[in-house]
Amino acid sequence: MSIARICSRAACHRAAVSTLTYVYADSTCVLGPLATYAEPHCYDLCADHADRLTAPNGWEVIRLAPDPAAAGPSDNDLEALANAVREAARPVPPREPGPSAPGAPIEIARRGHLRMLRDPGNSRAPDSSEQA
Repeated sequence: MSIARICSRAACHRAAVSTLTYVYADSTCVLGPLATYAEPHCYDLCADHADRLTAPNGWEVIRLAPDPAAAGPSDNDLEALANAVREAARPVPPREPGPSAPGAPIEIARRGHLRMLRDPGNSRAPDSSEQA
């Protein structure tokens, strides 16, 4: 469940679109895109308050405008996601019983992509507390 963040200005209940940060050592206010999560020393502002922001005398305001094209997923991101979905949906072919390499671990349980292996030199069967 995601809760939309609201403007930090008193009595303003609009959705926040920008984050304001002060850099006291440089006497600078930095206004950028909305931060991923709320920080205790940053202020989230709505579009109106972000546009009307002024700095104290002697301070500089830096406005970081996000590139709208970079905000969405790229073609590479979408292709990687599609390939991952195809790979996850591909049925796993059943293993044919046959001789395994001497000394190779033996698969005794599987959960999703995780496997539980047993050392072939260990002849004891795992008890129920070792099962995944």
